[in-house]
Amino acid sequence: MKKGIHPKYYEATVTCITCGTTFKTGSTKPEIKVDTCSNCHPFYTGKQAFTSAAGQIDRFNKRYGIDSKAKKQEEEKSE
Repeated sequence: MKKGIHPKYYEATVTCITCGTTFKTGSTKPEIKVDTCSNCHPFYTGKQAFTSAAGQIDRFNKRYGIDSKAKKQEEEKSE
C-alpha cells in the first residue's frame, strides 16, 4: 500500500437522531448521525403498517362504477 493516499480510519460512533441509540462501527468519519436506526424503524420493530391493496381496488371499482359481484354473476350466467 502506498503511504499518504488512504483516508484515516476511525472507530466511529453512530447516533440515531430519532431515538438516541448509539453504537460503534468503523468509518472514515469519526461521528455519524442517522435519521432512523434498526431500533426505531417500523420495518425492524414489527410495527410496520401495510397498506391495504384491497381498499385501493375497492376505491378504484367504486370510482368507475364497477360492481365485482354483479360482474361475477353475469359471467356465471353466460357460461
